[in-house]
Amino acid sequence: MKKIGVISEAGKKCLSDFTVNLILPCNIIQSFREDIPISADFFDNCVTVFAISLGIQTFSILVGHFFFLRYEGDKKTIFTYGLIVSNSSFIGIPVIDSLYGALGVLYTSIFQIPVRVTMWSSGLALFTDVNKKDAYKKLLKHPCIVAIVIGMLFMLIPVDLPGFIDNTLTEISKCMVPISMIVIGAMLEESRVQQFFDLSVLYFSLIRLIVYPLLTLGILAALQVDVLVMDVTVLLSAMPMAGTTAILADKYNKDSRLASQVIFVSTFLSIITLPLFSLFL
Repeated sequence: MKKIGVISEAGKKCLSDFTVNLILPCNIIQSFREDIPISADFFDNCVTVFAISLGIQTFSILVGHFFFLRYEGDKKTIFTYGLIVSNSSFIGIPVIDSLYGALGVLYTSIFQIPVRVTMWSSGLALFTDVNKKDAYKKLLKHPCIVAIVIGMLFMLIPVDLPGFIDNTLTEISKCMVPISMIVIGAMLEESRVQQFFDLSVLYFSLIRLIVYPLLTLGILAALQVDVLVMDVTVLLSAMPMAGTTAILADKYNKDSRLASQVIFVSTFLSIITLPLFSLFL
């Protein structure tokens, strides 16, 4: 659709914003409202998911740059940000939804909280001197964070919504997988095969798509965490570079072409690595 001109550049941006600001929040809210069998360990698992995500983010901030000591300037900035912020929402949620249903999406939503915090704080600081006050304002106003709060309220205080609202949430939520995949396809169309031959990009993809999830899997297996929690968090740690990397690089005069290249290559390779990790798990 992108190649034949049905989806324009402006249309791609519109679909992306539409997904992040409406479809994804509806999907998150709906996941909290599903009739999920809550076990005795459910709330402990939610805390565990949050702790795992916080641990991954802390590791990425404190240790991540050591993976890229050989690089300098924009390349090091882009690679480091790519470890801190993966595409665990735009690609992660539809993948987890397809594999593990509403409970998986719920755990994914919890996983996203530390990611959102670091995205607008330490992540943004790599590109510019971030204003903490503005960062927290963005965080609190982000549609996905608002959706998590609303979803938690629905889970704690179950209410029957009017039919038209209930149907609206349900049907928009179902759009998550197809629309997000269409947008990702439109993003991939802009790139070229020659981009696969940059060794530094392939090195980043190796760290992001294979080394990180294997480290996560090894640690969580040793700690004997809940199987579903382990599966979800390992797959989320195996997601490619986030699209916001190119947006921030362009906005703050960094190498946006390189960022787009890494997004393309890591996303394309994840078509192979994600199913392999899913099969293994």
